[in-house]
Amino acid sequence: MRILHTILLLLLPICIYGQGQQVSLLFVGDLMQHQAQIDAARQPDGTYDYSHCFSLVKDDIDRADLAIGNLEVTLGGKPYRGYPQFSAPDEYLHAIHDAGFDILGTANNHSLDRRKRGLERTLTLADSLGIPTVGTYRDSTDRQQRYPLMVEKNGVRIALLCATYGTNGIPATAPNIVNSLDRHELATDIRRARALHPDAIIALVHWGNEYQQQPNAEQRNLAQWLLQQGVDHIIGSHPHVVQPIELVPSAEHPTHHAIVYSLGNYVSNMSIAHGDVGLMVELSLEKIGHKTRLRNIDYQLVWTERASLSRTGNFRIIPEDTIPNDLTEEAQARMQQAIEIGKRLLRKSYKPTKN
Repeated sequence: MRILHTILLLLLPICIYGQGQQVSLLFVGDLMQHQAQIDAARQPDGTYDYSHCFSLVKDDIDRADLAIGNLEVTLGGKPYRGYPQFSAPDEYLHAIHDAGFDILGTANNHSLDRRKRGLERTLTLADSLGIPTVGTYRDSTDRQQRYPLMVEKNGVRIALLCATYGTNGIPATAPNIVNSLDRHELATDIRRARALHPDAIIALVHWGNEYQQQPNAEQRNLAQWLLQQGVDHIIGSHPHVVQPIELVPSAEHPTHHAIVYSLGNYVSNMSIAHGDVGLMVELSLEKIGHKTRLRNIDYQLVWTERASLSRTGNFRIIPEDTIPNDLTEEAQARMQQAIEIGKRLLRKSYKPTKN
């Protein structure tokens, strides 16, 4: 990342703790595909081109050791449709892969928009591109083998969990599974994760009230419960707007737990207030001996330039510190206003909390 807002820096003396193994994890918000996005990407020959979308954030994504996004569409095949039941062109996932994403969370309220075919086809296409997914499964055997998702980078082992509050009332077709925010199920999965002896457990949770810039009581209660069960950090999605970041001191050793209540939209065509801004949040973890601490947490706001404001007629994710030469005056004004609102929210709402 270029200009970063660092809200925590735990640079403990090297002479006491030594130099450890470090890993950076970048989390971004909702990767969506509304009809306007699909239409803008369509080429004269009937193919779809999304390279423009990620052109200004690719370097940020590549720079992280692991980049993780919330895939809030299915790749269910034709006919391609946006809201309310998403099925994006296959080229969209190819563009996400080419942009540098390493892992995708797939448990959200749109996981079953195309039912069994959509869930399974999404997993098959991700597998073909070598993108690990977490949150949805073909059957219990698939889930047993792939969940929790264990990843190792730079000598640091991370267990990723992913679950959603629901699937818009559409039940999973047997034997498909979409992970649920049921506490009994979560407790079992956390125990399984801990048995694998990871250096950190991170939960991707799809929760909260849409379009609300503050977490509700249920989010706060569940977050505290997850930490009590052994989760180290929590990354939230679903509200489609940015919500606060909180840090909870750990009782066990000198570190903090990060709670990102909502990353907001990464790219979408939502017309709601504040729906054109999202977060890129980077957690830097350091492993020293048998202890892993949160070294620091950085964030950067991004704004979605929509086709209606673009000289090229495309959608594009623009980091807060970037003003492209081809950005229209209207788009620049909207971006600056939206980014400033996002900054104020995070400045006002961020605070360390006690566990």
